[in-house]
Amino acid sequence: MASTIKVNNIQNQCGANIINESANTITIGASGDTISLAAGASQTGFGRTGTVDWDTTAKTASFTAVSGNGYFVNTTSGTITVTLPAGSAGDIISLADYAATWQTNNVTVAPNGTDKIGGTNSTATLSTQGQSVTFIYSDSTQGWLNTMDSTSNVRGLSFITATGGTITTCGNYKIHTFTSPGTFCISNAGNQPTYQKVDYLVVAGGGGGGHYDYSTGGGGAGGYRESHCATISGCYTASPLASGTSIPVTASPYPITVGAGGALATPGSNSIFSTITSTGGGQGGESSPSNGQPGGSGGGGRSIMDSPVTSPGGSGNTPPVSPPQGNPGGAGPPFGRQNGGGGGGGATSSGNPGSVPTAGPGGNGAGTGINPSPTVGTPGPSGPLRYFAGGAGGGSNAGADGGTNTTGGDGGYGGGGDGGARGPGYPTSRASTAGGTNTGGGGGAAGGDSNGGSVGGSGIVIIRYKYQ
Repeated sequence: MASTIKVNNIQNQCGANIINESANTITIGASGDTISLAAGASQTGFGRTGTVDWDTTAKTASFTAVSGNGYFVNTTSGTITVTLPAGSAGDIISLADYAATWQTNNVTVAPNGTDKIGGTNSTATLSTQGQSVTFIYSDSTQGWLNTMDSTSNVRGLSFITATGGTITTCGNYKIHTFTSPGTFCISNAGNQPTYQKVDYLVVAGGGGGGHYDYSTGGGGAGGYRESHCATISGCYTASPLASGTSIPVTASPYPITVGAGGALATPGSNSIFSTITSTGGGQGGESSPSNGQPGGSGGGGRSIMDSPVTSPGGSGNTPPVSPPQGNPGGAGPPFGRQNGGGGGGGATSSGNPGSVPTAGPGGNGAGTGINPSPTVGTPGPSGPLRYFAGGAGGGSNAGADGGTNTTGGDGGYGGGGDGGARGPGYPTSRASTAGGTNTGGGGGAAGGDSNGGSVGGSGIVIIRYKYQ
């Protein structure tokens, strides 16, 4: 039957019979015995069991390690060198990547003097994100050996944190809307590469409408560029022009350029976010040049009085990108005394050519759900979507010699301005209208000198990403 001894402590005392005494050493049990602790009991002072005591103050500069300690090493600000102590058999050191930055700023592990790391007297490099390692000194032949190495970056999920523009939320996603120049400033890009990306809509300023006696061309829409990946920004309906490639981002500021609409018969200005540039819309044709001008979408051509020459519309998607950012403008017909000018191109369709007796309507813009707010873009055929980058209508002129042409071209949906019209004997029957503010719509063309052409609409930049 097992015996039980109950005491508060056991001390070295001459003549004790329950333990073996030798000098200042107390030995419990005999050779071959097993000493066990009861379930739930703990021990102290019996020596290390293959673990370390962790220093919870992260190291941010190079240091010399002490055996028995574990260190969190923070390389956010730069590389760090850890010098190992002079090794004795059984010495132990552990290191862990504090901020998950070792892949960017490495840790160099340096042996002490002639000691070795894995059999070689040279440094070792730790360069895996989220890595943790444990070194134990074996002997003078192999020196420090890595006995445990974790490369799994197990961390709580964090996402992009950013400021700039007007910020709204849609479920787990944030939307930054820039209606004027600003800065999209990322203070934290998160810790998961999958979500260190954003989707975007970048629309440039629309071109200004043409202005001249007789018929003129409508302004082309500003370039339309969009991306959409459901993993990054959710399951909304994007336009057919959306790229599937989101933009990778880091913790840094990103200047935002929102292009202005073109003044009378001038091109719109570019809008820019990161590597994405949308080109301003081309101006509508007028006295010189009579052709519509190229741009994100091209301006419409004007009709030249008493001339058999057709004035082509400006080319769209200039410079070319994929998916295309816009379409060409419509041509102006010959003999422009009583004809209509061509409509400006839009994001999804070309401007229509002018004819007798009507001017060409502008090409249609594109609809997207990247920002479902009714305060951005314009309505269109699909109720839930907001539309941008519509081409402007061409202008028409009946002249003073009995003509009856009084119909200007309508602007395309997405903010395209309407073309003006001038009736017989020069009275204005319809004034041209400007492109929609922050839509990138083209400016409507003049219907003769008595009806000046209108300015293009300013652009917009929208950025969307997962934030929780």
